[in-house]
Amino acid sequence: MIGALTPPPRRLRIIILGLSITSSWGNGHATTYRSLMRALCRRGHEVLFLECDKPWYRAHRDLRHPPYGTVALYDRIGQLRRRWAGEVRDADLVVVGSYVPDAIAVAAWVREVSTGLVAFYDIDTPVTLAALAQGNCAYLDRAAIPRFDLYLSFTGGPALNLIESRYGARAARALYCAVDPDRHQPVAAEPRWALGYLGTYSSDRQPKLDALLCEPARHSPDARFAVAGPLYPPELRWPGNVERIEHVGPDGHARFYGRQHFTLNLTRADMVRLGYSPSVRLFEAAACGVPIITDWWPGLATIFAPGSEILVARDGGDVLRLLRETPEVERLALAGRARRHVLANHTAAHRAALLERYVEEAAAPACAGNNAARPAFSSEEAGGDPPRRLEAVPPQ
Repeated sequence: MIGALTPPPRRLRIIILGLSITSSWGNGHATTYRSLMRALCRRGHEVLFLECDKPWYRAHRDLRHPPYGTVALYDRIGQLRRRWAGEVRDADLVVVGSYVPDAIAVAAWVREVSTGLVAFYDIDTPVTLAALAQGNCAYLDRAAIPRFDLYLSFTGGPALNLIESRYGARAARALYCAVDPDRHQPVAAEPRWALGYLGTYSSDRQPKLDALLCEPARHSPDARFAVAGPLYPPELRWPGNVERIEHVGPDGHARFYGRQHFTLNLTRADMVRLGYSPSVRLFEAAACGVPIITDWWPGLATIFAPGSEILVARDGGDVLRLLRETPEVERLALAGRARRHVLANHTAAHRAALLERYVEEAAAPACAGNNAARPAFSSEEAGGDPPRRLEAVPPQ
C-alpha cells in the first residue's frame, strides 16, 4: 500500500545543498526543503542543510534556525570547501539542488570529495530539460548527469525515461513536492473570497490567471477574489473586486486557504508540456480542506481524481459555472475527499520514506550501473497512488 509508512531501514547522514531554506520570499524551494528535512529528521536521520548566503534571501528570512536538523550558511564555494569538506566526505547521501549558486562547480566538488551517494534534486525539471536542450543550463552540466547516483525529479512520467535515455542518468526517480500536515490543515475562518490564488508572478502563467480568475471576477462584481504572491509588475491592472496581497508566508497559508470558497491552481507552460508536475500548492490546499479548481495537464489524473477530488476548468466560463453551480454539500465533500487522499499519499513523511527506498536501491551493489530492470513508468515510484484510473484527455 503506497500510503503506508514503514520504519527507516537505517539512520542516514544527509547533506542538502539547496537554493534556500531560510527564505520563502519568491522561493518555492523553501517549502519543499522545509517539509522534507523535517520529515527526514522525524524518521531519525541526521540532516545538514547548506545554503549560499544571498542578499535577496537574507533580506526576507523567515526561518533562520528551524527546530529540526542543522542549517548553515556559506558565502562562496571556497568557504564551502574549507568548512564542510569533512561532513561532505562522511555523509551517506549528499543532495545538490537545482538553481544552487555555482551549482556546477559545487556538484563537481561534492562528487570528488564524497564517499557516499550523490544525488541531484531537480525542483525545476521542465525548466532544466528545456535549458539542457538549448545548451544553456546554468546550474547543471549535461556531461555530469551520468555521474550522479540518483537524479531526483519534481516531474514524473515519461520525463524520467528521457533523463535516463537522452542524458544518461543512472537512476532518474520522481520525488514530488509534498505537504506538511502539521502546518497545513483546515482553519476555522470567515470566508472572504469566492476564489483565491497563491503564487509568485510568472509571465507565462499570467494569461491563465487573467482568464481563470480576473475574467470571472469581472463578471461577478458582487463577489470577492484574491491574488497573493510577490513580483507582480506594478503596471498590471486588476479588477476592483480582486484583492492583491504581496506575500503570504508559510505560516499564513492555512488561514489564507481557509478564507476561500475555492482556490485556483495554475501550471507553468513548461510543466504543462511535460506533465506529471504537481504543484506544492495543490497538496497544501487539499490538506487545508479547500476545494481546488485547476487547469488541466498530463498526469493530473495520476495525482487527483478529476471531478471527484479536484475540479478542472478550461476557461473563465467553466470557473464561473463551478463557482455558481456547485452545491455546498458537494463543495465540502470534494474538499474532504481531496484532503483524505493527500494525507494518505502525499505528505512529506511519504516522500522521506520514498527517498530512503531510492537510497537503498542505489546503494545495493547488484543495482549499480543497471537500469535495465526499471519500468517505463510507475506512478507508485513517483510518490503517488498505484494506478487507479486511465489518463484522461483534456476536457472538451
